[in-house]
Amino acid sequence: MSVGPGLRTEVEGVRMAESRTLTGGTPADPMPIVHLGSGGRFDCALTPPGSKSITNRALVLAGLASGVSTLRHALIEADDTSRMISALGVLGARVEREGEGTLRVTGVGGRWSPSGREVHLDLGNAGTATRFLAAAAVLSRVPVIIDGNPRMRQRPIGELTGALASLGATIQHLGTPDCPPVRIVPPAFDLHAPRIEFGHLKSSQFVSALLLIAPWISGGLTIRHTSTVTSPSYIWMSLRLLERLGASVQNSDDLRVIRVGAPAGEGGEAPTSGIASFDLSIEPDASGATYWLAAGALCPKSRAVVRGIGPDSIQGDAGFADLMERMGARVEVTPGSDKGNAGEVACVGPAALKPIVADMTDMPDAAMSLAAAACFAPGSTIIRGLVTLRVKESDRIGAMEHELAKIGVRVETGYLGDPGAIRITPPMAGVDCSPGVPRVEFDTYDDHRMAMSLALIGLRRPNVWVRNPSCVNKTYPSFWRDLARLVATVR
Repeated sequence: MSVGPGLRTEVEGVRMAESRTLTGGTPADPMPIVHLGSGGRFDCALTPPGSKSITNRALVLAGLASGVSTLRHALIEADDTSRMISALGVLGARVEREGEGTLRVTGVGGRWSPSGREVHLDLGNAGTATRFLAAAAVLSRVPVIIDGNPRMRQRPIGELTGALASLGATIQHLGTPDCPPVRIVPPAFDLHAPRIEFGHLKSSQFVSALLLIAPWISGGLTIRHTSTVTSPSYIWMSLRLLERLGASVQNSDDLRVIRVGAPAGEGGEAPTSGIASFDLSIEPDASGATYWLAAGALCPKSRAVVRGIGPDSIQGDAGFADLMERMGARVEVTPGSDKGNAGEVACVGPAALKPIVADMTDMPDAAMSLAAAACFAPGSTIIRGLVTLRVKESDRIGAMEHELAKIGVRVETGYLGDPGAIRITPPMAGVDCSPGVPRVEFDTYDDHRMAMSLALIGLRRPNVWVRNPSCVNKTYPSFWRDLARLVATVR
């Protein structure tokens, strides 16, 4: 099938808007989304940028390590990692860019040494940087104030600051109780083999934040969970990265008990302090990959290929392709090779999607991608394990309920009494995808994942626009360019 003039015009509109973005201009707001047209299909291969989750973990570890570390294929241009890089500089580490996607980090050897008697870190809405650096503040020589934008000042952090207080830090919440801004005064004594106990947490990042500083705590750190572990896949990511970089890692299979310390000494010697500098190649972002895999699934006969994410990925969202397969898509996995190729995964859209029941506990950030696909699956899709989405960059559960209603899709929250479960039901006749369907403008709540997932709907439904498209800069600055590449392959 050839591309008609109407579709060509829409493609050029997206390209023009993306051109303004790439040259530093302001993208079209709202952003028009190109629908494929009746029978249109794409065949596109894309490589998402480096993982935000791994990049930020690696940056903290490199900043604290001794010597110069190299991070390859890192996520550099995104707002979240830019905030982290700037903060590390304020804390005394040196981060230098070398070529495309490569960072060289000169660490501080386990103790931040910022200039001045106190430092103030404005981390915007970067949740990962906020939680990780709050914990790392106990290794500073001076007090650290952790602050952010208005939304960050609403996001709870009390469970983490409570743990930091148990380590001997003095905590002062300077605004809303248990939320940033918070002033953290490091303990006046060296930490020695502390134990921290948690019940059910609002975010697994509180645990990861503490694990990242554990190699610099004398005797290591032990964490015990007395309730269900929140988002365990992200804790596993932290543990696997720490183990890969030489830290001593021990844990029960259910993560109820975790112990992390410095690398074991050789020949029975005492453990060293902290980890040494390292050279790390960072995987493409598996959360970013979910948008393309969902696009391939919801567009019949289309094929989306994501490069660089193989079966050995340490990211929980790498399992998203399995959900698309359950919905009826054909999934093709190509394993990596011993020549450094990490492999790839492809998703081919079926004639019609099937609704499923999915537990997203291990990949809550992928829930919106699944929700976009569910809009085109006749029947009801039930998604569980979403309790953490209420306190993300936006209230994502409430946002999905409101925005999907604009296209006639019903989202029932608190399904069957479970606050972390939703049921998504499209109209009986399906989402109206006729050429003359009324214009819909999706609000994004300044939330990058809302913008990227809602954009997928426009591939099937005509006349979809996305407001505040620049919010994708938080983790995926090249998203609109990659979407334009995908649409340009339509046949």
